[in-house]
This record gives sequence, C-alpha cells and structure tokens, in this order.
Amino acid sequence: MTSSSRAVDVLGYRQPPVPAERLQSATKPLKAYRFMAFLTGVVLVVATVMLILKEVGVHHMEPETGWLWVLHGWCYLAYVATTAVLGQRLRWPLLRYGLVMLAGTIPTMSFVAEHIVTRAARNAATQPVAPRA
Repeated sequence: MTSSSRAVDVLGYRQPPVPAERLQSATKPLKAYRFMAFLTGVVLVVATVMLILKEVGVHHMEPETGWLWVLHGWCYLAYVATTAVLGQRLRWPLLRYGLVMLAGTIPTMSFVAEHIVTRAARNAATQPVAPRA
C-alpha cells in the first residue's frame, strides 16, 4: 500500500470493511449512537422551530428557547462522544468522523446520518476483509 492510497483511506468517507467479531463488539455503541442521533435531532428541530416562531412574533417563549439550546448543547456533546466510540470500533476514516459529528448541528441531518451509518455498519461485515499490509 502506497502512502497516497493510505492517505485516501484515512481521509475517505466510506465505511471500511470490518471483521464480523469487530462489528459484533460495536452493537452497543451503535445503539447508543442511534439513540443520541435521534434525541439530538429532535431537540435541534424543536429548538429551531421555537426560534423561528420567536422571531416572527411569538415572544412569550423566550426562556424555553434558551433552555432548549442548552439542552441541545449537552445532547450534542453526548452525540459526539458516542460517535467517536462507534467510529473507533468500526475504524472510520477521519472525514467520516467529521461528517457524522457535524450532522448533529444541522436540523434533520442527524436522522439522515443515522440511517446511512446504520446501513453501512450492517453491510460492513458482508464485505470481504482487506488483507493487512
């Protein structure tokens, strides 16, 4: 393996093939990631809708919007931690780490990322394992 192809592997965004036993060890982190992606996404969507409503003239929601953004911050922190654990178990490239982590900052994108990550993780064991260099 040349250094340029290794750089592509490190900076790529696709799920690399992993042995079945490694995928089995990622079952709990995958469930935790799926839960945190859903929770972070719901809190972010609700906070965004409340922010839009506040800006168009519904001003009595002011304390609640602030608390929702704080809640999203804490949920996002847990989302990043569970993403890091899952990415380490599934041997993600750096670009995939970054893209999946950033998905928690865009409304509804964590739902899309969760679907893609779950599908890729389930398909990773069906792909042949690349030989070690």
